[in-house]
Amino acid sequence: MTLTRRHALAATAAAVAAPSLFAQQAWPTKTVRIVVPYPPGGSSDIIARSIQNLLQDSLKQTVIVENKAGANGNLGTDFVAKSAPDGHTFVLCDVGALAITPSVYTKLAFDPSRDLRGVTMLAYSPHLLVVHPSVPANNLKELVALSKTRDLNFAVTATGSAPHLAGVALQRAVNARWEYVPYKGGIQAIQDTVGGQTQVLMNGMLATLPHVQSGKLKMLGVSKRTRMPLIGDTPTIAEQGVPGFESGTWQGVLVPKATPDAVVQKLNAALIQAIRSADVRARLAGQGAEVVTMTPAEQDQFFAQERKRWAAVVDAAKIKLD
Repeated sequence: MTLTRRHALAATAAAVAAPSLFAQQAWPTKTVRIVVPYPPGGSSDIIARSIQNLLQDSLKQTVIVENKAGANGNLGTDFVAKSAPDGHTFVLCDVGALAITPSVYTKLAFDPSRDLRGVTMLAYSPHLLVVHPSVPANNLKELVALSKTRDLNFAVTATGSAPHLAGVALQRAVNARWEYVPYKGGIQAIQDTVGGQTQVLMNGMLATLPHVQSGKLKMLGVSKRTRMPLIGDTPTIAEQGVPGFESGTWQGVLVPKATPDAVVQKLNAALIQAIRSADVRARLAGQGAEVVTMTPAEQDQFFAQERKRWAAVVDAAKIKLD
């Protein structure tokens, strides 16, 4: 092969590779959409809007937050799973709750493991066990005893959600009695408990703590292994007779499975930079959320572990939805 021929082939190869390389380098090239598959006001929505402007400054593109609520987060997540795998549309949701979905739903339009891939976790906040102020119980033991003498309605963000299964696991562990009332999101469950239509709630600390601080809800326990200085002497559920009990809300980002590695890595870096900013970290810490970031591989591993963990709870409680 002559030198001229080699140069021609090299030039041709470079021309073929250039569009792909340019696309990776140029990302993002248009508006970036953060899809929150729940109503406004919940933990995912709070975090999405906390990082929106910082992400926009970092990516040099418009970043919008879209709430696509419905079917316990499945509607918005399915929308992202079927979106173009170019990094311009991603879902920010409770990754732990998403890991529960395949065990709960017998008919699901997507498979999280097959159709989505992790980018990074963003934050973790434990669940708070709270009651309406009129409920005459000041700790878990008193609540369990009360549940056996009067009807109690337990508000859940949605059937099969992480707070629902945490409530089921707690109920089975302490032999409590209450009726579950499902909602379409955390904010509605909070509002009805504040209003007294439901008496008991277990929900992410990030969205729930402000209502405790305002006196609209009474806190009985936190689902973390150790106490939290932010909420003073409030005992953990684990130390109230349920050793090892821990649950919470894990907020993270996922993209369509076929999204290129280079784009995933760039999005990972941009998200971590935003969530670790001093202002966002301080704001979330003030509401009980801890910034937790991961590599894409670590998040996928976490997802697999959570899916296995909660499948056993779903099976034991016989929770199934179409």
